[in-house]
Amino acid sequence: MKNLRLYFILASVIGLTACIDDILDKKPLDIISDDIVWNDANLVDSYLAREYEQMHIFRFDATTEPENGWDHRGSHMWVTNISDEAGPPAWSLANPAGYKRGGLNISGGFLEWWDDAYSRIRMLNALIEKLPASANNPDFIESRVAEARFLRAFNYFALVKRYGGVPLITKEIAINAPEEELYPQRNSVQEIYDFVIRETDDIEESVKSFTEYGRVSQGAVLALKCRAALYAGSVAQFGTVQLNGLLGIPQTQASVYYQESYEAAKKIISLGEYALYNNDDDKVTNFKNVFLKEQNSEMIFARTCDKNNNYTFYGFLNCPKPHGYDAGMSGSPYLEMAESFEYTDGRPGTLDRDAIQQGLWSMEELWGDKDPRFHASIYTNGTPWKGGKVDWRWGLIGSDGVLYDTAQDAFGGVPAWGNQKAGTNFGSGFGILKMLNEESDVNFTEWDDIDFPVFRYAEILLNLAEASFELGKADEARDAVNQIRNRAGIAEKTSVDRDAIRRERKVELAFEGHRYWDVRRWRIAVDVLSKPGSRLRYIQDYNTGKYQLTIYPDYDAPATPPRFYEHNYYFPITLNRTGQNSNLVENPGYNE
Repeated sequence: MKNLRLYFILASVIGLTACIDDILDKKPLDIISDDIVWNDANLVDSYLAREYEQMHIFRFDATTEPENGWDHRGSHMWVTNISDEAGPPAWSLANPAGYKRGGLNISGGFLEWWDDAYSRIRMLNALIEKLPASANNPDFIESRVAEARFLRAFNYFALVKRYGGVPLITKEIAINAPEEELYPQRNSVQEIYDFVIRETDDIEESVKSFTEYGRVSQGAVLALKCRAALYAGSVAQFGTVQLNGLLGIPQTQASVYYQESYEAAKKIISLGEYALYNNDDDKVTNFKNVFLKEQNSEMIFARTCDKNNNYTFYGFLNCPKPHGYDAGMSGSPYLEMAESFEYTDGRPGTLDRDAIQQGLWSMEELWGDKDPRFHASIYTNGTPWKGGKVDWRWGLIGSDGVLYDTAQDAFGGVPAWGNQKAGTNFGSGFGILKMLNEESDVNFTEWDDIDFPVFRYAEILLNLAEASFELGKADEARDAVNQIRNRAGIAEKTSVDRDAIRRERKVELAFEGHRYWDVRRWRIAVDVLSKPGSRLRYIQDYNTGKYQLTIYPDYDAPATPPRFYEHNYYFPITLNRTGQNSNLVENPGYNE
């Protein structure tokens, strides 16, 4: 990379100082040469700022690009819709639903992060390689190189969890480089995970002084190590080695990686800088505020947003109907997801499906004593919203016993149905409430500026619980889980097993982009993601105000049921890439 185009630099500027004017007076107006970029601390920071911005894997909503429309590549919101947490939106079942029905094929596409990752890696390699030779302060150089190495490591983690082993490129590659550099082979899964972990070890000390919110810190570096090592342990324990190690890790290495994750979690705890958010007496409000009260004690690393530049569409797409575009409800949690939340006394949250479809039920009888995290994460019929309540009646049984499902019944114009019936699909009967800001006008006019947690302290405790359990430290695992349950306002456990730890992770981290990747690394996705989710329909009784309930076990499988195949544990490299580079080996199951 001999030169950087001026528009590229200017597009990345965050708070660039007036020194740029002096530069433009002395140099050509269409380019800024390397010596200027790397020797100017402001331009270096702007360069890094753009790299943060281009890390779409930090995002949690869809972004828009004129050439692509909705961009799903890094969206945690859409990952939720292909997990067993929620179905795709009632108003757009195309991309996520197709992917969920076995649409992960040789062409790739949805959730891709190959081309974007290597674009970012190329830019980060340039900084890592060239900044040390600049005239900047040595402390500045050390810290910015460490920052770039963190972003590069995060990109490699995003690649390895998708594709398995990928080419490990850690330097700029010139156009006249040797053929083995221009057309690299894939490194093994273990080499990539080891690289990510080694990088975090190397840079931890260099970022200790970083305290700026939304920027890499010692806690963020340790959190990446904690998560990546946990994933590697799972791949080793539950996966199989294929393609001479390009896929899979030997099972004998599982405990090594679990120990790495365990130690990283313990070190984060020992820093004393982070704690579970627990400032509000009401447990529902408290859990909502984990995400709405920015820069709280739980946030280790967040993708920062604002309403002017880096805004999001999350609230606009997920809020309850009525909606400006009659959209909303972008994620429709399944009834099974609602049932995953226990009752406050620790009873299983599973409903007696035969019983609840007999007679009439109030919302209090159905959901009143559920885990407060349920009420803070999911909305359904009767959920408070903007001074009113979500109205998802499918119809009204009049005082004459007749079902009215038109706009008004026969008794003085009482509305017979609510917004659940809008359109041709009434959704699952549930919506995603987590991270919705009720105080903003997300229904019609405002974009969101809610920061998205990339790493939060609760995840670290859950990582610790899982690693501890797999290392034979069941008591430590139980204690970590109980810290989270105590904060949530739900009965503590006297013991935990693997299923209990995984269930706690599912409800605590619901809709944050973890579940899809979790069931893949545990190698249970073939079973878990090949089942249709259920939906719930409400019909109100005019006389009692209670509801007649009907369960439909096929929310997002009207014709083709969800399907996750064994070979889907790794994404395809794709024909396009193997065609351009014959040294790349396609993953099994995609050559047929």
